Amino acid sequence: MAVTELATASTSTRTNQIKKISILPLIFIIFYEVSGGPFGSEDAVQAAGPLLTLLGFIIFPFIWSIPEALITAEMGTMFPENSGYVVWVSSALGPYWGFQQGWMKWLSGVIDNALYPVLFLDYLKSAVPAVGSGLPRVLATWGLTVVLTLLNYRGLTIVGFVAVFLGIFSLIPFVVMGFISIPKLEPSRWVEVDIHDVDWNLYLNTLFWSLNYWDSISTLVGEVENPKKTLPKGLFYALILVVLGYVFPLLIGTGAVPVDRAVWSDGYFSDIAKIIGGVWLRWWLQAAAAVSNMGMFVAEMSSDSFQLLGMAERGMLPTFFTKRSRYGTPIIGILFSASGVILLSWLSFEEIVAAENFLYCFGMILEFIAFILLKIKKPNAARPFKVPGGKVGAIVMCIPPTILIGFVLAFSTLKVMVISLIAMVIGLVMQPCLKFVERKKWIKFSVSPELPDLDNGVTTQDLV
Repeated sequence: MAVTELATASTSTRTNQIKKISILPLIFIIFYEVSGGPFGSEDAVQAAGPLLTLLGFIIFPFIWSIPEALITAEMGTMFPENSGYVVWVSSALGPYWGFQQGWMKWLSGVIDNALYPVLFLDYLKSAVPAVGSGLPRVLATWGLTVVLTLLNYRGLTIVGFVAVFLGIFSLIPFVVMGFISIPKLEPSRWVEVDIHDVDWNLYLNTLFWSLNYWDSISTLVGEVENPKKTLPKGLFYALILVVLGYVFPLLIGTGAVPVDRAVWSDGYFSDIAKIIGGVWLRWWLQAAAAVSNMGMFVAEMSSDSFQLLGMAERGMLPTFFTKRSRYGTPIIGILFSASGVILLSWLSFEEIVAAENFLYCFGMILEFIAFILLKIKKPNAARPFKVPGGKVGAIVMCIPPTILIGFVLAFSTLKVMVISLIAMVIGLVMQPCLKFVERKKWIKFSVSPELPDLDNGVTTQDLV
């Protein structure tokens, strides 16, 4: 049993003085956690061609993004704290499964963050070939990670109007490219398809990676100003921004340039910019990609590190994870997340996407179960934002994304499946080990007295 410990007055004062996130920055934080622009979506064209790619980015949000955003809005306003989806699962299924949720989603987030330096270098290598492989690429990856981690340590750098600036700067080149490309557009290219030559594994994983992680903002809800009203609005406007941020550039790229699927891989948008507008536009788009990756990295690391802080406040991790810097950021959480990014930087783009998707799928299954169970077990609990439809509506809404999860898992490679299952087993063993350490009092654990009781007089249900 965790020992409850009162926070010191100085810590509480410093926490209260931290500036909260308002609606406009929140929209762009969600934008970065989910998308950050069309960078990385090129693999979908390589896998399935223009028509299926465009249809995928239009239809997929209805199957996945909207349900996940609605669940995040309801559960995030029901539990406005930094442990996010961990506390959702803990409330419905108990702390053991809450910890598993935290482990899988944190690891998935760290794997996701390992992608952004890789993606940035893939865009840069067309202009600087030296960073394409070998030792220079490794050093560049580590250097980027260190610099962006320092930015993260200095606070939620993406918060405030800096986030708005980064978002606008990332998207403006595509607007310019769109105007320039109008005379070159051939709509017939948009309907090109060869259903017999589709790499379904790459196609589904690219769509899934490009349009998920809506629940990541839940681990920052404790830093949001008036989250009960701000969070649902932020998710709604971010959803529109994300979908347009994919569909519009893909219409340009596939309509203005003859489609050679073999060359459509991460970084190809910069080549399209050169074809359409010249070298100056390619450099501008590469700068936008750099800014976008900077924003995505910082947003994801903020989410991952604050999740560890939230789990520590719930007594699931040692108390030292609750330590904040003078900028309000979780020091230990940032160091753990940065270390994970560096360790995983040797994976390729496709392997990173597949591995994170595999773990993310299992985490989402737990979220769906928690969402439905809390509708059944705690129907009268305060829900500032409520998804309509009640219990039946919740079940129906979770069916399409659950089927999609089945397809994503089924198309996973053996290598990705083995690595992911090993990671899951580590989590299953880690939680009892931490509880043993807590009982022996080798490391200090504590529960923040400012957090509400999860039970509220209602017994939680074990998943078994």
